[in-house]
Amino acid sequence: MTTLSTGLVRARRWLRDHPLAFDGALALIVFLSMICASFADPGAANAGRPSFGTRSPGVFSVFMMVLSAGALVLRRRRPMAVLAFTGALSAAEFVVTDPPAPVVMGVVIALYTVASRTDRPTTWRVGLVTMAVLTVAAMVFGSSPWYAQENLGVFAWTGMAGAAGDAVRSRRAFVDAIRERAERAERTREEEARRRVAEERLRIARDLHDVVAHHIALVNVQAGVAAHVMDRRPDQAKEALAHVRDASRSALNELRATVGLLRQSGDPEAPTEPAPGLAVLGGLVDTFRNAGLPVEVACADSEPPLPAAVDLAAYRVIQEALTNVRKHAGSGARAEVSVIRVGVTAEVTVLDNGRGGDARPAAEDEDRHGGGHGLVGMRERVTALGGTLTAGPRYGGGFRVHAILPVRTRTGEPERPGTAGRTGGRG
Repeated sequence: MTTLSTGLVRARRWLRDHPLAFDGALALIVFLSMICASFADPGAANAGRPSFGTRSPGVFSVFMMVLSAGALVLRRRRPMAVLAFTGALSAAEFVVTDPPAPVVMGVVIALYTVASRTDRPTTWRVGLVTMAVLTVAAMVFGSSPWYAQENLGVFAWTGMAGAAGDAVRSRRAFVDAIRERAERAERTREEEARRRVAEERLRIARDLHDVVAHHIALVNVQAGVAAHVMDRRPDQAKEALAHVRDASRSALNELRATVGLLRQSGDPEAPTEPAPGLAVLGGLVDTFRNAGLPVEVACADSEPPLPAAVDLAAYRVIQEALTNVRKHAGSGARAEVSVIRVGVTAEVTVLDNGRGGDARPAAEDEDRHGGGHGLVGMRERVTALGGTLTAGPRYGGGFRVHAILPVRTRTGEPERPGTAGRTGGRG
């Protein structure tokens, strides 16, 4: 059974790839059917009983059948011309030959082809004209009475041919529409997948930049302090090296957590710790204090928690802003951090009193023109959530970073408990 079905599938595929061969075989079958039907007598001359072999087709009838069947080879290329040609032969057969040969079989196949390859209005117009012409010719010029079943058969067969062709065309259009929708949906899914991958890559790149810029800057500062006081103050050098070790360990942990997002879901080494947020802002501030940057924090304890995405964005903005303060503000600078809720937004502000006239705008230009990505990354992170970020020198010296974040993200992400409002108030 499997071998038979496989053979049928192969034969069907071969015939679909060679339509001219299929039409040639169809024309041969129609011609043989015409020959067989021309020997049949419906019973008009035999006491009403049908018989076979009591009559035989003439030479002219055979010639007409050959022409009608042969024209079907071109039915796909010129369907309307083939229908007109076979219809004219069939009408001529009714007029000239008595009794007529079944040349109308070619018309049935040609009308089916027209109906299956054109639209419905054309099928109706052509089908009605063909049915009317052939039925009238059979009734008026045929050897049988006008009410004979042979004449009604011409009407019925031509009508069924048009209806069958229209049904096949409708089903083919339906299948094509389904296939097109499926392909469009597949393309949409692929585009959505590519978009999500690009967004995830951008998010991971931002996280990596924030982690590396922050911790490596601290490591660099503490290493410089240790090298400077190594000979004169060994205890202070040990403390600086301890801060280097802590910053390195923290950087490794955050890098492992960020890169772990790229692992497979079933990997047992994938991180299970939540992303950092304002809940651990105190630890972040302590690293800067240990690096010699005085930081004051103002954050109300009574404020409700922020959504996870907003909480992470606020943490990263503070982290990047304090890193820039440590790198560009110079010695003796102080920083102030505040996180407050204003209506449906959360405002994050980082201020410092360092040099604001030369180094900080240069740092911003460096970010914009390829030397760094700190301010650009902060803006992209905040803008992705529907917020705004401004950064620039303060009047009288220093620098100001101000981010306004929506409390509810664009995706309607629910707020997670225990993220905001737990930094211990003022540091």
